[in-house]
Amino acid sequence: MKYARLTKEQFEELHEEFSRFLATRSISHDDWVVMKASRPEEVEEELDLFSDLVWEGVLANVSYLESISEQQMHLFYAAEKEIRLISVKVLNPEIDLRSQEGFSWFKKNWQTDFVEYLTASKSFSEERSQELFDLIQQGATITKGELFLWFDEIVE
Repeated sequence: MKYARLTKEQFEELHEEFSRFLATRSISHDDWVVMKASRPEEVEEELDLFSDLVWEGVLANVSYLESISEQQMHLFYAAEKEIRLISVKVLNPEIDLRSQEGFSWFKKNWQTDFVEYLTASKSFSEERSQELFDLIQQGATITKGELFLWFDEIVE
């Protein structure tokens, strides 16, 4: 398995797609029932293969990720060959960017000495989708990139 197995809830949401996946593998509903009862290792392989296919599809379409903690924001733009980072650090220990109050403070103080910015970029060192998956596993979330795009304009 290349990524991570989908959760039970994710499989339930994707049950139609999973049925089509099994059909493309020439596994009927009856075959699946028999397989689940008598060949659990094959069931595991099919679940893992489907999970990897779903992850590949999702990761191929990811452009922006963000990770926000109490005093930091890491905003990523994933191009085809490289990933760009805008890092924002709040130097006021009383602020929690994850709260409405903390983010409101940030919006008023983003140009003060209480906020530091760093930008970086690097080529993907391994497969693009694997690096993006690793960021997601570390807590980053897929976004539409509004924060990255806003900061990209002001940091330049």
